Amino acid sequence: MVYNTIILGILLVILGVGGYVVTGSQSVTALIPAFIGLPVLILGFVGRTEKWRKHAMHVALILALLAFLGSVSGIPKVFILLSGGDVARPAAVISQTIMAILSLIYLIMGIQSFIAARRKS
Repeated sequence: MVYNTIILGILLVILGVGGYVVTGSQSVTALIPAFIGLPVLILGFVGRTEKWRKHAMHVALILALLAFLGSVSGIPKVFILLSGGDVARPAAVISQTIMAILSLIYLIMGIQSFIAARRKS
């Protein structure tokens, strides 16, 4: 789970910085995935220490849940965009959708990991 956390952090930072650059650095809100991804990345490295792993992974999952809840509104809009409709700020819709999907996948893997860890103990 630690390496999944590190990967999620890296992907969110890339998504945020990439979105910011692609949109011409117009709005700092394009960096929101990076603002979530950097702490997740740090928690992934903290979780490499056995003593802190459990706490770091719980906090990382909380951040992923917040990321999902904050970005899930982009998913319906991306279907409008894909069907040829118009949406305000299409780059933001795409970024929100990617963030929501990444966060959801991480949440599912994290919950499965916690369930498996409980069964072992």
